[in-house]
Amino acid sequence: MNILAPSILAADFNILGEQIEKVKKAGCKWLHIDVMDGNFVPSISFGMPVIKSIRKKSDLFFDVHLMIDEPVRYIKEFKASGADGITVHVEACSDIPETIRAIKEEGLKCGLSISPDTPVSAVLPYIHDCDMVLVMTVHPGFGGQKLIPETLDKVSELRKLIQSEGLDIRLEVDGGVTEDNIGQVIKAGADTVVAGTAVFKGDIIKNVKELTNKIENA
Repeated sequence: MNILAPSILAADFNILGEQIEKVKKAGCKWLHIDVMDGNFVPSISFGMPVIKSIRKKSDLFFDVHLMIDEPVRYIKEFKASGADGITVHVEACSDIPETIRAIKEEGLKCGLSISPDTPVSAVLPYIHDCDMVLVMTVHPGFGGQKLIPETLDKVSELRKLIQSEGLDIRLEVDGGVTEDNIGQVIKAGADTVVAGTAVFKGDIIKNVKELTNKIENA
């Protein structure tokens, strides 16, 4: 099943709870939560207090994307805050197996992410231990960027590998997804698509329905 995961990085935090309710009403099951530390990426977003706050009012799957250095330090805290799945960057972990183990020990779904300049080969040694691979289609750290077309080649490469190995894992794309290119993302092989501005700018319910329609008809 293909999944649309709205990214709250593009939401209006003045009415965040209201907007999360709208994406649920529109049929979304996942919520993508980008955590940035100002070190691994230049930007700083939000952390555990925000996740804990929205967890009280939401039963959506919290797809927490940690764009932080050495995320293994905080796995227990993000679990306690309400994360259902945690995705970490291979570029940000000095001990990837230990980080995966820490996530799994907390009973969470584990994802590994690669940035646009990182080859698919970087995740291959760990792919059998993951529940998801995330391909960044923009450089991590800022919302509203344009999707880098060449990154979809990685998506296709990973889809072929997942199928040839018979793996039961999700393949997520994050960055620059719009109504115009979401069909290409699905055709490349993604089954989980993060969208921020394309969801939260304007009529949220209408945007979700249009994006979902594009996914279903890709």
